[in-house]
Amino acid sequence: MKHISLIYIILASLLIGTSCKESFLDRAPETSISDAEFWKSASDLQLYANNWYTIFPTYTGFGTLGVYGIDADGGSDNMITLSYNSMLNAERVVPATGGGWDWTRVRNVNYFLANYSKSTEAWDVIGPYVGEAYFFRAYFYYTLLKQFGDLPWINQPLVPNSPELYDARISRGIIVDSMLNDLDKAIEYLPSRNASTTRISRINKQIAQLFQARVALYEGTWEKYHSGTPFGVTGSTGEKYLQKAAQVTDNLIANPGGNALDPLTATTANNNMGYWGLFNQTDYRNNAEVMLFRHYIIGVNAGHNWHRYTLSGAGRGITKNMVDAYLCTDGSPISTSSLYQGDNTLLDVVKNRDPRMVQSIYINDNQHYITTGGSTVIFQVPTFSLANEYKSATGYQLYKGHNPSSTQQVSDQGTTGAIYFRFAEALLINAEAKAELGTVTQQDLDNTINKLRSRVSMPNMILSSLPSDSSPEFPALSRIINEVRRERRVELAFEGFRLDDLFRWAAADEKIFGLKPLGAIRSQWDGIVPAETLNTFPINSGGYIELFRNVAAMSAGYKFNVARDYLYPLPTDQLTLNPALTQNPGW
Repeated sequence: MKHISLIYIILASLLIGTSCKESFLDRAPETSISDAEFWKSASDLQLYANNWYTIFPTYTGFGTLGVYGIDADGGSDNMITLSYNSMLNAERVVPATGGGWDWTRVRNVNYFLANYSKSTEAWDVIGPYVGEAYFFRAYFYYTLLKQFGDLPWINQPLVPNSPELYDARISRGIIVDSMLNDLDKAIEYLPSRNASTTRISRINKQIAQLFQARVALYEGTWEKYHSGTPFGVTGSTGEKYLQKAAQVTDNLIANPGGNALDPLTATTANNNMGYWGLFNQTDYRNNAEVMLFRHYIIGVNAGHNWHRYTLSGAGRGITKNMVDAYLCTDGSPISTSSLYQGDNTLLDVVKNRDPRMVQSIYINDNQHYITTGGSTVIFQVPTFSLANEYKSATGYQLYKGHNPSSTQQVSDQGTTGAIYFRFAEALLINAEAKAELGTVTQQDLDNTINKLRSRVSMPNMILSSLPSDSSPEFPALSRIINEVRRERRVELAFEGFRLDDLFRWAAADEKIFGLKPLGAIRSQWDGIVPAETLNTFPINSGGYIELFRNVAAMSAGYKFNVARDYLYPLPTDQLTLNPALTQNPGW
């Protein structure tokens, strides 16, 4: 069964033309084609719907660089950039305008939903595009929810005198209920993956299910862990959303519609690198795990430049905290396993560890390759060159998603596909929702986490005998929640989930505030990297690279304000235009 690729040949066909800087308060819907001429065929609806797909990131158009670098761009304890993250350091200010309070995309979907019924085509032809509309309205609202919390619910196209323009924000719980209702419709109207061979490149039923579960898990844990704070929902513990996340993923796992975990047995450039290989393919249409991806075709939608930053580390680096999260091959954490070899060298740090680690980090084992000067060579040391603005930040250099193979580059344009949704996330959502509900069983773990572990030859997670950990990441929580969260962190590392996870867990006080991210032991490169270069990377008392140690603004670590910074501030102009709006806590 062919899978879903996202080939961007649609940009010139965008129908709605509004600036992303303009508020929905300021404009009425516009079309470049009259309504009398449009809305007649399924092709018209498809043409309109195409513009929604531009929300998905490219390798060079999201954050700073790359899909597999957005843990750094968003800011987290997984990965850092050479410049500290000002948001994590509590340096945001209330914007005069903009600041993410942008309703253009919601407005475009609403305009579609108000007009699609003018089509004379049969429902089974136009229904999938209506399903896409409901999916994307929920998707756009999800972005706004994560930024601002409570929101107005707008489900119709507005004009300058619409009274809804002056509505107050309503509880985030009501907003999420409305989003889940939209996604129920999307799931009903969209075709299944295994029945949609003629709709390659588009959202299907299973993607909508996965996204609905993502939303439900996010809100369920947000309301649980922010309960009793200004960010919570009065009277709610989030339980109904956790139940929804478990229910939806139960159904998706039982009826995957052609989706499945990749066995990680595909031939790769190196032996035993199946996990790495999963993220380094050009065409995922026949990959059962990858549910939606961007397919780069030279001459159609160009390529990307991500491969160029393989050599340098792309100005970012994996943290020691992330490195320490990987279990040893006996299934125990480094705090208690006798297999742990320490981290005096890159070879030591990956020895006897979860195989996903060596497939995510560059090490000098003669099996990790890198592109330099147009040639593919064996990796030796991280890039610390003072002349290279994209040098490695921590010495732990990202390998996941980096393919140096010249066969995936055409005229210096990379063609490795960018993954947006993959089936593994459904398994992790299921396990976490049930762990949070206190209902998880060994069978649940066998159906989810242990499938992820077994494909990389890691021991099963056994509910009755979870390994001890003298340094649990979340000491106040149960062992099972800690271990489920660890598995999520490792499996989805550097794919852009971590900051959202820390926020929904209300964990910034534990994981961000006061954090001074560490890297590798600097001395392992003494005599290999010139001292005048290496010594520009400061170290802590243990000899680990402490990138921000000499930056005055970071002298005591991140200053994240847990009473304010979980949400963005609303822009001043919107508060002035609509007095019914209120500012977020602490702003």
